Amino acid sequence: MAAKIIEVLTGFIDKIEKWIQNVTMSELILGAAGLILGLIVANLVSIPIIKIQIIGLPFAVIINILFGLMGVILSQRKKNESIADIFKEQSSSRNKKLVDTCTIIDGRILDIFNAGFLEGEIVIPSYVLDELRHIADSADGLRRARGRRGLDILNLLQKEGNNIVKIDETDFPDIQEVDEKLLKTAQKLKCKLVTIDYNLTKVAALKGIQVLNINDLANAVKPVALPGEEMNILVVKEGKENGQGVGFLEDGTMIVVDGGKNYLGQTIPVMVTSVLQTSAGRMVFVKPNIKD
Repeated sequence: MAAKIIEVLTGFIDKIEKWIQNVTMSELILGAAGLILGLIVANLVSIPIIKIQIIGLPFAVIINILFGLMGVILSQRKKNESIADIFKEQSSSRNKKLVDTCTIIDGRILDIFNAGFLEGEIVIPSYVLDELRHIADSADGLRRARGRRGLDILNLLQKEGNNIVKIDETDFPDIQEVDEKLLKTAQKLKCKLVTIDYNLTKVAALKGIQVLNINDLANAVKPVALPGEEMNILVVKEGKENGQGVGFLEDGTMIVVDGGKNYLGQTIPVMVTSVLQTSAGRMVFVKPNIKD
């Protein structure tokens, strides 16, 4: 009988020794942390129980054992959920881009994606897709063409981006305005909002939502006109202020010519005096540089 007990104990000790040899330091630390947390919770729970006469102490001991084991088991089950995995999940959320209707119709998002400046999932809420469909079914020819262009852009993004476009069913039935729904969706999904809408950009910034405004990107890559720089401009129309003329660069930048009204329809040399940069676009102010 004694020999049998010794044999069982020896086998049990061997198993413990092998288990300890296979346990990594990180697993050991994690298990110890789980055990400590389990015992802390057990002691808090057993405070009123231990005061019970006769059965209080045994119950408290059992609770400590159970909670200690639970702490170790849970810590080992969670060992594979590393900090890197958590950051990866957060990064995936940050890489999601929520796109509004006007940006899809605008179409430049496709060029930006093809140029490699847009990564991660492109999220299209179902209510934005519905709005596009309604525009595409409009009786107005121009509006119908814009809606169909937007649907074509989405199809091209899906095709060229290898299913990068994801339809999100998040909706807020109690909210009627699409812009407000977009803001709510961006907050819920914790993702960036892609738009060309100036006002939406400002409201989103106030709500702490990160915005990627395509107009800002377009302005950022335009050639910079510096004060004192000379160029030739075709004055195509009158400006808002008295005597002003207006022309445009090849990239669409508006050029305001001081005194340009006298040169309507003419290409004249001008000198840059100042540059105004806003999210709505860039305006360059110049004056004629005609030498006698």
